[in-house]
Amino acid sequence: MDTTQSVVEKSAIKKVAIRLVPFVALMFFINYLDRTAISFAGPNGMNQDLALSAAQFGFASGVFFIGYILLEVPSNLALHKFGARRWLARIMVSWGIVSLLFTWVGNVEQLYILRFILGVAEAGFFPGAILFLSLWVPSKHRSKILALFYLAQPLTTVIGAPLAGALIQQHGVFFGLEGWRFMFFGVAVPAIVIGVIAWFYLADNPAKAKWLTAEEKTWLTGALEKEKAQTAASNKHVSVRTVFGNGRVWMLSLIYFGFIYGLYALGFFLPTIIAGFEGLYGAKFDVFQKGLITAIPYLPAAFALYFWSKDATKRGVKTWHIALPALIGGLSIPLALFAGSPAATIAVITITAMSIFAALPNFWTVPTQFLTGAAAAAGIALINTVGNLAGFSAGYITGWLKDWTGNYTVPMFVVGGFMLLSSILMVILSRQGKASAGITAEALDPQGAGHHVEP
Repeated sequence: MDTTQSVVEKSAIKKVAIRLVPFVALMFFINYLDRTAISFAGPNGMNQDLALSAAQFGFASGVFFIGYILLEVPSNLALHKFGARRWLARIMVSWGIVSLLFTWVGNVEQLYILRFILGVAEAGFFPGAILFLSLWVPSKHRSKILALFYLAQPLTTVIGAPLAGALIQQHGVFFGLEGWRFMFFGVAVPAIVIGVIAWFYLADNPAKAKWLTAEEKTWLTGALEKEKAQTAASNKHVSVRTVFGNGRVWMLSLIYFGFIYGLYALGFFLPTIIAGFEGLYGAKFDVFQKGLITAIPYLPAAFALYFWSKDATKRGVKTWHIALPALIGGLSIPLALFAGSPAATIAVITITAMSIFAALPNFWTVPTQFLTGAAAAAGIALINTVGNLAGFSAGYITGWLKDWTGNYTVPMFVVGGFMLLSSILMVILSRQGKASAGITAEALDPQGAGHHVEP
């Protein structure tokens, strides 16, 4: 019986991994490319055509997250009401239409409005995708499935940056559109197409999947219902209000803020920094070459994410799995400003990107070590919201400081400072011990014991 169940379990998980993860990862790929397309458009004609200062470009990059934050919770509630398949498809088509309108943006005010609306349209996609995949696999298989999904983020830049460069080079070929406008058109259309396909391709849960056998449906449904019942039982004595007044949750929020600040400061301004190589070093690159250079840091970052997470899974997540990458990233990003050549600069930035992506998947294992049930949902939502605030502030503050100082030295030191703060706070968090572990086992789950990241 155990052998039969093991065979059915392996077969079911393999089918989910092959059938769903690549498609949802493709959706995430398009999602991240659409929200960061502005970083490629800016230094390749948009900033000049719309007469944008660095601060205005930074604000336009970051205002996306205001709309995203405002609608994230309502969007997730709608996902529960209408079903993940329908709602994820709706989100994709909506943001695809908004992204398409960037093709004809005429001034900075329109740019601000469209970026805000794009955030509203995309609201709920990332947590919705995480929830969707979580509805398909039991917890013991979830970390592997989510790690494979998360790989789409660095790979978006590996593939997307050269693609954006190639589209920008098609200047004037499509009804006389400037290259950066054609690029917006080129990355928007796939969102609409894949969104329509998602409506018919995805299924809301294993019971509705025609590509699973009856035995596989029975095993998956049974395992997921068992976990759901256990979670419901643990929720009876949990107060969500405990989470919002707890220092440990807020400390995790600040740690995540540092990582996301580094991620988006790098994502939004790396193409601009590369465009500045000509003035700094006399190095000349065409738009496609700039796209290839932008992609360089993210391929090693994908490998770092995979193998660092694999080691954390094998050993159990330790404090250094999160704090060490934050420390290395915090020290490396300011050093990129003094590297002395394009190759050395990209090499240092590659270390920064590897550090950020190595830490992120392992960070998300920490909240669920001491939060359960409704408290876990509230705590993770709070942490994610604070992180999205970093997405806004990273773009605006980086651009404003660049305008104020005339270069990227101070902005990059700020990025490094936030990442160093994340490293320090992670160490402090792990040293608190079981006695002062924030939300204790008694406060959160009277029936179970609290856990903490091992130092």
